[in-house]
Amino acid sequence: MNTFERVALQRGYKYIAGVDEAGRGPLAGPVVAAAVVLPPGYSNPEINDSKQLSAGKREALYERIKQDALSVGLGVVEAAVIDEVNILQATLMAMRDAVQELSISPDYILIDGKNTIPLDETIPQEAIIKGDSLSVSVAAASIIAKVSRDMIMDLYHRQFPQYNFLKNKGYGTAEHRSAIKQYGVCKIHRRSFHVKDHTGAPQTYDLFKDD
Repeated sequence: MNTFERVALQRGYKYIAGVDEAGRGPLAGPVVAAAVVLPPGYSNPEINDSKQLSAGKREALYERIKQDALSVGLGVVEAAVIDEVNILQATLMAMRDAVQELSISPDYILIDGKNTIPLDETIPQEAIIKGDSLSVSVAAASIIAKVSRDMIMDLYHRQFPQYNFLKNKGYGTAEHRSAIKQYGVCKIHRRSFHVKDHTGAPQTYDLFKDD
């Protein structure tokens, strides 16, 4: 899990940031990205792609990473902006903000996926397909992003309990879709995301109608 970091260190880079996001696919809520700079040579065999971990394990590792990391940055882009610029651009914006929130300027960046981050400054970057299962820094970022987004959605649940964001975190579960049909959409729903039923056919409601 630290091969990419080790290679970067051997090339003379010192502060290596792993970057990942959570929340590209939900019908509601923000997309959240995290950037994590771990100490050189850092290893923790428990750190893995956040999707492969239980909620309890993620939360425990979230605290451990926050303690061990040299720096952690977070970027949050809300639903209204996602609708305006599209989810890919919103994700890249969140990643850029996360990197810029770091208290240590990274000299190398490892990113989950196939896209690099548009930054004002020139920093070498490496996009890694399935990086959250191949790089400890990216995996750490995936955990920070996921737990942070879950916390945000828990807060939104208090404002909009009828959608049960506490459970679904904004994803398009059957319960969530049923709540949209009953109550309509709220301010954190992504109106640019079409809602379909389990067969793939459009529902009789959508996310474009007025609240």
